[in-house]
Amino acid sequence: MDIAAGVVSLIAAMLFLRVWKPKRIWRFEGEHEEDAAKVARNEVAKHYTAGQIAKAWLPFAILSLFVLAWGLPSIKLAMNKATTPAFTVVMPDGKNRPGPAGWDWPYLHAKVFRTAPVVAKPAAEAARFDFNWLTATGTGCFLAALVSGLVLGLGPGKIIRIFGGTLFRLRFAIIAMTCMLGLGYVTRYSGMDAVLGLAFTRTGWFFPFFGAFIGWLGVALTGSDTSSNVLFGGLQKITAQQLNLSPILMCATNSAGGVMGKMIDAQSICIATAATNQVGQEGSIFRFVFWHSVALASIVGVIVMLYAYVFPQFIPSGLTFIH
Repeated sequence: MDIAAGVVSLIAAMLFLRVWKPKRIWRFEGEHEEDAAKVARNEVAKHYTAGQIAKAWLPFAILSLFVLAWGLPSIKLAMNKATTPAFTVVMPDGKNRPGPAGWDWPYLHAKVFRTAPVVAKPAAEAARFDFNWLTATGTGCFLAALVSGLVLGLGPGKIIRIFGGTLFRLRFAIIAMTCMLGLGYVTRYSGMDAVLGLAFTRTGWFFPFFGAFIGWLGVALTGSDTSSNVLFGGLQKITAQQLNLSPILMCATNSAGGVMGKMIDAQSICIATAATNQVGQEGSIFRFVFWHSVALASIVGVIVMLYAYVFPQFIPSGLTFIH
């Protein structure tokens, strides 16, 4: 559904821009001089062939196919079995048995316990690192970029130079995103998510509305919906159970509300300014989009409250919630 939504949005934007033109058009460096030269030659309006348009869209099509393939359980499972290392786990009885793929992290695995009222009965938190390097979504996007470059006529050397330049330009944004993702796990294993979840039970009837802003805040802090779910997913589940709300609804709310915080997160703004040579304009961009983001998160909060109290029959049931 995410892929379909993106494709529909692209098509809608394309059709919209056929009837509406912005007053100010953003250009790369050097394009302003090129536009002035075109005006002098009466070549402002340039028409492209169907083949040229299809070639321009080709990278998006390739990316969609890779993301779709990486999301199919059968393909993901097959790649995991072939490429993810499986390690022997030492069981409490002292015997070695094949266990889940990954490492049990020393001094942390099964060392942190959750107790009531967070869980029904005390249980140890698993701290396992799964080295699923091939099935990660980022790997699919990376391979899609390589294939797109080759299809568009770029040589291996050119692709490597572009990748190296991009990596260097985004080096600080990558470090920031890595640290924020790590913070999510610190929050989980230190018990902060449980404490915050119990505190949010004080919002009572209004928690579905505030749940959207929890996800919004998570993405604003971490720059990633995935990281926000790591950071606050447990909180949403704990609070929902305490307030007799659907954990499925509130965890989905964390993700939906988080999307509305994407436009103001520091990592996305840093990446955007770095990619468009507008470093130094981060503050202006943030101020411009902040209230748009708050308004959209509020709309999500209202929709969630309607699901929670007016249309609960539309919430999926019979699913197994895995934390």
